[in-house]
Amino acid sequence: MSDGSIIGWTVFLWIIYLRLITVRLFTEVRDTELIVSLRGFWIARHIPLSDIRSAETITYDPERDYGGYGIRTGRFGKAYIANGQRGVRIKLAKGGTVIVGSQRADELARILSDAAIRTQTGAKPTS
Repeated sequence: MSDGSIIGWTVFLWIIYLRLITVRLFTEVRDTELIVSLRGFWIARHIPLSDIRSAETITYDPERDYGGYGIRTGRFGKAYIANGQRGVRIKLAKGGTVIVGSQRADELARILSDAAIRTQTGAKPTS
């Protein structure tokens, strides 16, 4: 390998590294859907609130349970994990499970549980 090739690969790998460390997990609950996105990868998942049957706070080991961070599929379902070991397990109407990592897991689980109850009973949202 020439010096130019080594420098080129080094610059390329640094760009990839910098891109990966700037990826952030964003979770947004709207009136009709939950949006989970990894900003930096331009990937978003839209889950209609009417499809959510239950939501509960969980603690997990990203390495052991999912093989690391990012968008993962493991024995517990699809997972969106950016950091930490807390998240929300969402059970879907069609039988699937989605894990969403969150630094505010209790609050997210409460909001999603309330939304699931509202959509199942047809109740109006409370302020």
